[in-house]
Amino acid sequence: MKIFNRLADQFKKVQPLPAGLYHMQADEKPLRIHLRLRDDGSGLLILNASTVLQLNPTAAEYAYHYIKGTPAADVAKEIAARYRIGNAQALEDYSDFADRLQTLIETPDLDPVTFLDFERVAPHSADLSAPLRIDCALTYRVPAGTQPDAAPTKRVDRELSTDEWRAILDKAWGAGIPHVTFTGGEPTLRDDLPQLIAHAEKLGMVCGLLTDGAALAKKKTLDELLQTGLDHILLTLHPNDADAWKAIKLILAADVFVTVHLTVNKAIAKDGERIVEKLADAGVQNLSLSAPDKKFLGDMLAIQQRASELDLTLRWDLPVPYSESNPAAYETEDDNVPAGAGRAWLYVEPDGDVLPAQGEADKAMGNMLNDPWEKIFAAK
Repeated sequence: MKIFNRLADQFKKVQPLPAGLYHMQADEKPLRIHLRLRDDGSGLLILNASTVLQLNPTAAEYAYHYIKGTPAADVAKEIAARYRIGNAQALEDYSDFADRLQTLIETPDLDPVTFLDFERVAPHSADLSAPLRIDCALTYRVPAGTQPDAAPTKRVDRELSTDEWRAILDKAWGAGIPHVTFTGGEPTLRDDLPQLIAHAEKLGMVCGLLTDGAALAKKKTLDELLQTGLDHILLTLHPNDADAWKAIKLILAADVFVTVHLTVNKAIAKDGERIVEKLADAGVQNLSLSAPDKKFLGDMLAIQQRASELDLTLRWDLPVPYSESNPAAYETEDDNVPAGAGRAWLYVEPDGDVLPAQGEADKAMGNMLNDPWEKIFAAK
């Protein structure tokens, strides 16, 4: 891509733009773009907290102006002055960048490396100055009647207050983390969940929720969460729960991004393919799978195959229910399964302790509320 290389020599003589996290949100459709500029001027461009593009300093500078909404003529004028090139050439380069980025935004399945000459990187393989996502377990409480091993209810002796969680979100955003997922336990048991989603929205974070869906079977509750800024939902499906199916119907009607998670145990293994067919018939497009026991790996792969035949997209890099403490180790033999725990994402327990991933209490990295961020992420 010519704009990646044209100004390489000149850039060495130009002061880079200020390092930091820059953000834009489109009003007309679900779209958030985050640009994390490094000290050397290069950057990571993150689309909807999922597609990660590695940008050299020149492309990162164009991305900066794209996010800022700088008029193209003004971008060309500034670039021409900074790099001592013709105004017309600078305008052509910026327009080329903007057109390619818009193509990627509008065509999410397009390979940006093959078709756009961007360098796309797996989140866990990037040279990250901060994770791309933080998973916040707001509580280890679970609904009445839930199996006792669904969360380590006795592991922490207190839950953080609303203000303490707000402080953690502030620290995460300040460190450059663009994406938060609220999990548990069952996070909808926290009365302040709408307030925390609203705070994440105010900061500019992409916000997700991992839930069993029971609370979202009430349209009023779902609407409240969506209106406060919830961007995507990961629904852990208990197939015999009528409320979960009702919630799926309401979520799909609300046109919010949803992934359904299936924990492949004895019950799911028996009817997994039928369940996936029912999900596809309902209009679900994204599926997440995990297996708490290796003996169900074969069943999970069969479900995965059926999901592929039905054109469902498999999502392997999202958080999963706590009882499946680290399923990525044996979820699948697919090389696309990321190994980003402690790098691309972190897990925060209800008392603020930071783990590389859920269930890895022996690898605690510090406390998000009490310890400096530099100390926490240095422990990776």
